[in-house]
Amino acid sequence: MLRTVAEGLKSPWGLAALPGGAGLLVSDRDDGTISKVDEKTGKITELGVVSGVSAAGEGGLLGIALSPDFASDHMIYAYFTSASDNRIVRMLWDEGKPAKEQLGAPDTIFKGIPKGFIHNGGRIAFGPDGMLYAGTGESGQRGLAQDRDSLGGKILRLTPEGDPAPGNPFPNSPVYTYGHRNVQGLAWDDKGRLFASEFGQDTWDELNAIKPGGDYGWPDAEGRSSDPKYVNPIAQWHTDDASPSGIAYVDGVIWMAGLKGQRLWRVPLVGTTAGAAPQAFLTGRYGRLRTVVAAGGDKLWLVTSNTDGRGRPKAGDDRILELRVR
Repeated sequence: MLRTVAEGLKSPWGLAALPGGAGLLVSDRDDGTISKVDEKTGKITELGVVSGVSAAGEGGLLGIALSPDFASDHMIYAYFTSASDNRIVRMLWDEGKPAKEQLGAPDTIFKGIPKGFIHNGGRIAFGPDGMLYAGTGESGQRGLAQDRDSLGGKILRLTPEGDPAPGNPFPNSPVYTYGHRNVQGLAWDDKGRLFASEFGQDTWDELNAIKPGGDYGWPDAEGRSSDPKYVNPIAQWHTDDASPSGIAYVDGVIWMAGLKGQRLWRVPLVGTTAGAAPQAFLTGRYGRLRTVVAAGGDKLWLVTSNTDGRGRPKAGDDRILELRVR
């Protein structure tokens, strides 16, 4: 079963589900807005503009996430490109105010992530440990990925206040893993194990099982490598078939959204390995797929990305879709 939840979105990027089926929040990369979508009627209500967003190329307002204490603190976290860097902020959402005026001023909790016209990363998510994880890109400067003093080309692990999380692999550092080109997908399985998707350059896109302190090889390795110092992906794809952004975990399977590949990939897991060859769904049917989020039970939400300057928009683009996966 597949249904359209909402349509007519412009450059949507991040998606966060409100508790109790109260709706979905979606970020607009280029206009820097966050809107609420009624998942039953498809009504779209703008909450407000995130001040400080400087959209250009692949940068702008990217991933969003709800505070682990959202029911009490009503905080929305966002990753965005500013005039000088990529940063993470949090904002108070006051639903009692008029539409377009409900977002409080952004409180910057983390800054200094390198920005570029390309490779800004942008996915943020709270893990089962209550810590905030962020996928960053190397901003087109390949060497940053291997520089553990740089925030580019990394997965970062932070406290909700933006400090390096306790137990990180490198002392007093927010860096959790390095050697990444551009991470835009983060998801945990039911045992709390982290997986991430990564854009390759010309040859191999990757799905990785994340090991604290691991070096994932870029720019020295793209896809699987024979060098034991690099962590190999559990699955890889030619870039025309994937260009992966968001991922989600449902019942033993990682689902991965493909941009250039214009398809949804299904990767069954056995522990932290791929248990079978990946399968493709929806190939070419809805164009570029940016974000995939577990919707509870056997359902996913998908966000298309055809109005981002690289797709070919059709009537109704962009969309949020709901898909039953078994």
